[in-house]
Amino acid sequence: MSERRLDGTVLRQWAHASVGDLIGHADEINRLNVFPVADSDTGTNMLFTMRAAVAEVDAQAPAGDVVAVSGALAAGALRGARGNSGVILSQILRGLAEVTAARAAGPDGSGAIDSAGLAAALRHAVATVVAAMGGEVIDGTVVSVLQAAAAAAEAGADDSLPVTLAAVAEAAAVALDRTPEQLAVLAEAGVVDAGGRGLLVLLDALRAAVTGHPPVPRPRYQPNPPAGRPDPCPAPAADPLPVPGPPAFEVMYTLSGMPAAAGPGLRRSLEDLADSVVIAAEGAGPGGDHSVHVHTDDAGAAIEAGLALGTLSRIRIAALSGPGSEVAPAGWARDRAVLAVVDGDGAEGLFGAEGAVVLRPERTADGPFVSAHQLLRAVVDTGAAKVMVLPNGYIAVEELVAGCTAAIGWGIDVVPLPTGSMVQGLAALAVHDPARRAVDDGYAMAQAAGATRYGSVRRATEDALTWVGPCHVGDGLGIAGDEVLVVRHDIGAAARGLVDLMLAGGGELVTVLLGDGVDDEVGDALADHVGRHHLGAELVCYRTGHHGDAVLVGVE
Repeated sequence: MSERRLDGTVLRQWAHASVGDLIGHADEINRLNVFPVADSDTGTNMLFTMRAAVAEVDAQAPAGDVVAVSGALAAGALRGARGNSGVILSQILRGLAEVTAARAAGPDGSGAIDSAGLAAALRHAVATVVAAMGGEVIDGTVVSVLQAAAAAAEAGADDSLPVTLAAVAEAAAVALDRTPEQLAVLAEAGVVDAGGRGLLVLLDALRAAVTGHPPVPRPRYQPNPPAGRPDPCPAPAADPLPVPGPPAFEVMYTLSGMPAAAGPGLRRSLEDLADSVVIAAEGAGPGGDHSVHVHTDDAGAAIEAGLALGTLSRIRIAALSGPGSEVAPAGWARDRAVLAVVDGDGAEGLFGAEGAVVLRPERTADGPFVSAHQLLRAVVDTGAAKVMVLPNGYIAVEELVAGCTAAIGWGIDVVPLPTGSMVQGLAALAVHDPARRAVDDGYAMAQAAGATRYGSVRRATEDALTWVGPCHVGDGLGIAGDEVLVVRHDIGAAARGLVDLMLAGGGELVTVLLGDGVDDEVGDALADHVGRHHLGAELVCYRTGHHGDAVLVGVE
């Protein structure tokens, strides 16, 4: 097998694929989360952290530059790290970035990762993770899985990268299965380590990115507590001693400007009032940012400890128990977003200019398609706590319901709006007002979409008999409500006939979207036709470049 290396393009592909795979496995990982605190958020935290890493890559790193891509992943993960597992993930990415930069400075100069480079990166990642945790390694955690992966990579350093990655992933899977034997709290709950499971998801995604094959199927890891056994010699009944509960808060912040010599003192201060202390540096040099994570009952004191040594930013305090622990995870970049499913480069620019986040459907033999998983990922990637979804006729009902339901399960307030066409989506987007309450905004958008009648014009692909007479191949068909209402000799004539029918019921604004391959003269002729025959109406025309229907028409 020829040698293949992990370059910047493949690394970027892996990062994007990892976000999608973490979305698919986050609930599974969350259910495994019992250590160090059973707060069921490890999968969510790893997802948020990886999302932040990908966002930094997309915003900053030149395509194909492996040093820039790996560095941006590490920087974005550190700044966007969520929870203990997120900080550990940031340090794994830091290990990869530092090894990649060092290799780029060597004789090869490319920085691309081969099997030997992967082994060095994983071993260095072990060191950065252990350092962030203050040198304390607890067997049966994600560190155990990472160590097994590093050892397998070192054993396969002379093999091709696909072969080495296969060995690395399988070694991690074996180590994950052993974690309940190493950590009693896992055995009691009947689970493997949640962070280790997340790491295995990332390693499987890396293997898939390098080989081009789908990720290796894994069993769904479910809690399976051992059956209880009655004690043959039960102790006498007694009043139970009070058991201290978990710390009340998880505190995270980014600390800038801390002198290098002050790190150990900060760790001691935090360990005196907290547990699960992780202090991760952005880089090896002095003066960089540090991500600080603690579990504590005194959030104020944890913050004051950092304030004494530098400048704090991205402060996040989350409840670990009580009513506050049931709310959606923090870290959304904004309160509200509109997600529009659109086809065509022109449509993407049109909706994007109006402030919508755009999801492009896949083109299949049966037409445009968006799966529930793609929709869920797009909703999460908006970074918003509330998302208005404009399906615009491109999502099957079952996929729309499944995707929105899954997103709601994540704690995202998702409102799918009844837009059956992009012209209805534009009408809804025109009245969107993020300053309004979400329920009022959603109602206004739905009302605007419902008040917009829509139709389409397409070319006949076969001879047929319609409700308004026969049509032949190449004729223009005006369609509304899934019925052919107009048959003309070409697209332009059919569009004029459809507009006449739609305006017969009234209307003041006609929106026309021209699809891929449709001449601009069609739009010009329509504008002239409306101007001469429908004096009370105005027509606006956009070239969206969508596929399928030649022309989309909306009347308000």
